[in-house]
Amino acid sequence: MLTKFSVTVALLLTCAVAAALPQHSPWPGGIAVVEIDSEFHPIVYANEKPSLVVRSNNKWTAIIGIPLGQDDTEPLIATITRPGEGAEQIAIDLHAADYRVQRLNVDRKYVEPDPASLQRIFGERKIIDSALGNWRSQEMTAVNLQAPVPGKRSTSFGSRRIFNDQPRSPHKGMDITAITGTPILAPRGGIVSATGDYYFNGNTVILDHGQGFISLYCHLSEIDVVEGQEVLSGEILGKVGATGRVTGAHLHFATYLNTTAVDPALLIDTDR
Repeated sequence: MLTKFSVTVALLLTCAVAAALPQHSPWPGGIAVVEIDSEFHPIVYANEKPSLVVRSNNKWTAIIGIPLGQDDTEPLIATITRPGEGAEQIAIDLHAADYRVQRLNVDRKYVEPDPASLQRIFGERKIIDSALGNWRSQEMTAVNLQAPVPGKRSTSFGSRRIFNDQPRSPHKGMDITAITGTPILAPRGGIVSATGDYYFNGNTVILDHGQGFISLYCHLSEIDVVEGQEVLSGEILGKVGATGRVTGAHLHFATYLNTTAVDPALLIDTDR
């Protein structure tokens, strides 16, 4: 059975629990917020990936990341399975997002890597993708985040990036301006799923918050945590730097739901 999802319902929901859940943001790179009528924990899939489900205000709510490459002319189909019942499909209407074009000049090696660097990049990509795609069962009641560092937050998420006049994939994070050495604080608790010095990302920390909710921190000058470490909200993950493919010191901060990069601005508490 295919059910049409009501945006009005989602907007009413976010007004009630704005401090805990993001706003319904139905566009590529955004987040679909779907309230589910179920006595027990439902299972939700979108694009063949499991989606995060939270229990908040005695209601189940699915928090679904919408891929940047999602066709916004067609609805996003999510499948909901309630214990003891058959699967139900819902159609979530999308609309277009207006992302800008960003032109940057960087060292040529980051645009035209040599064969040895390409081999390194492919090996690192497997590690990063594995961490970003990890699913860890975790009961959750909220997904809101604190800002990991103070500073000006860019609106470059989703922008089409052109490095040295060569088009590259869209920007999948938020750049926060900060001086080298500024402490980076965990925006909520989680487990460190990977750390490393990667070709493009530089010194990197990946934090697993549970149910496919992942956050990524790149270009660090120092890493202050180790893989497998459990951290609490507000603990230091590392320090801001300018390692990897950068034009200056800053934090590249990215958030993922169901292996999908979503705009971190949709998850950061507006009062922080």
